[in-house]
Amino acid sequence: MKDWSGLCAQALNFHPGMALEDILGPQPLPRSELVLVSDDRIFSVMTRRIFRAGLRHALVDAKWPAFEKAFYYFNPDAVQEMSDEMLEALMHNTDIIRHFGKIKATRANAMLMCDLAHEHGSVARLIADWPEEDIVGLWTLLKKRGKQLGGNSGAYFLRMLGKDTFMLTDDVVVALKAQGIIDKKPTAQRDLKQVQTAFNEWRQQSGKPLCQISRVLACSVG
Repeated sequence: MKDWSGLCAQALNFHPGMALEDILGPQPLPRSELVLVSDDRIFSVMTRRIFRAGLRHALVDAKWPAFEKAFYYFNPDAVQEMSDEMLEALMHNTDIIRHFGKIKATRANAMLMCDLAHEHGSVARLIADWPEEDIVGLWTLLKKRGKQLGGNSGAYFLRMLGKDTFMLTDDVVVALKAQGIIDKKPTAQRDLKQVQTAFNEWRQQSGKPLCQISRVLACSVG
C-alpha cells in the first residue's frame, strides 16, 4: 500500500496537465453548516439520489419541483402518513418518475427520517456528528434501516448532502485492488472495514478529507 505522497505522485503522473488541487476537488460541508440542514432538505436529497439511480441525473433534476409538490415538500411527518391509495395515485402523475418501488421507498424512508430525528434530535445532527473514521458504519445504518439505500446509494446521498465520505466507484475499487487492500469489490463488512482502515491511514498522513482522498485514489489508476 502506497503512502499518501506516493498516491499523489502516481495520480499526477497519470494526469500531467493537472495540478494536485485540481484533482483534489471541493471540500465537504463543514459540520457547523451540515448540522443546520433541515430534515426535509435531507429527505429531499436522499430521495433525489434514489430516483437518480439508473437514470440520467438531468432528467430527474428537471422533474424535481413536481416531486417536491407530490411529496409535501418532503416533510417526513406528512409523507410517512401517506396511504397505499395515495402512493398508487402517484403512478398516474406524469410530472414525476413513476417507479412504484421507489415511490414506496419514499414513504418507508420518511418513517426512517422520523425515527432518526426522534432518536438524535435531528437527522442532520446524526449525520454531522457521525465520525468519518467509521463512515462505512453510517452506510450500513442507511442500508439496514432505509429502503433503496444499499450499494453505493448511501454514499452518493451523503456526498450530495455534503457529508465527508469516500466513494467506491469502479476506479476507486481498481485502485484499492492495485494497492493490495482488497481483491474484489467490497460488500462484506470485513472488506469494508479494511477499506475504511486504509482511508483512515491516508487521512492521518495527509490531513485531507475522505472525499479528496477518494478522488486522488481514482486518478491513481489512469
